[in-house]
Amino acid sequence: MSRVATALCALVISATICPARAGGCMFEHKGEGHVAEIIDGRSFRLSDGREIRLAGIEATAASRTALNAIVAGQDVSLRGTDDVPDRYGRQAAFVFVGPSETPVQARLLAEGMALVSPEIADKACSILLLGAEADARGAKRGMWNDPTVIKNAESPDDILTGIGRLTVIEGKVLSVRQSGTTTYLNFGRNFTRDFAVTISRRMIPTVESAGFALKSLENRRIRVRGWVEARPGPRIEVHQAGQIEVLN
Repeated sequence: MSRVATALCALVISATICPARAGGCMFEHKGEGHVAEIIDGRSFRLSDGREIRLAGIEATAASRTALNAIVAGQDVSLRGTDDVPDRYGRQAAFVFVGPSETPVQARLLAEGMALVSPEIADKACSILLLGAEADARGAKRGMWNDPTVIKNAESPDDILTGIGRLTVIEGKVLSVRQSGTTTYLNFGRNFTRDFAVTISRRMIPTVESAGFALKSLENRRIRVRGWVEARPGPRIEVHQAGQIEVLN
């Protein structure tokens, strides 16, 4: 893509997403309906009573207002891998307003009103959503206007304030070590206190299929996203290759 096209792409925050990223999240058609009520930052109710949850993203404090502005009172179509309700009775789907080929998820991300979920497995869809999030981050839109949104891997106490929440962390991997069936990406020397990313043996082929060997991450800066646990220091477990982004 040319520099001009890239610059123009960065200006797009709602109606469309950069053409170079189009085509992601186009799963099988799973129905349609009219949006009758916004439930929360990533859920709404259709006029026929179905509750829909936006797949592939995690909501923020501002997501509900943004979602309302995009879908309230609109006719929408649903796409996904299945239409089986979750344990709360909600159907997870990628949602499209009218004839638009840009999912609502990408529009929220491009406005800085949501985070890409680490649970998305489809590569093309992941590229689309991460690209929309990156546009917002680069332009400091929405949540990205707050420099504290991305946690510093060298600040374990700060990371621990996010236990149970989706958190984005950046830092330099000091070492890659294996212990039993688990590989650790260590961001500090104190293995019980400092932040680390854990990868189970069964996940290594999936992660390395993204194009890098784990050992090659030593001394490189990465961005990782996931749910923080205390074991006893802060940990994020990798379940999908898209949770890790190499920064240099």
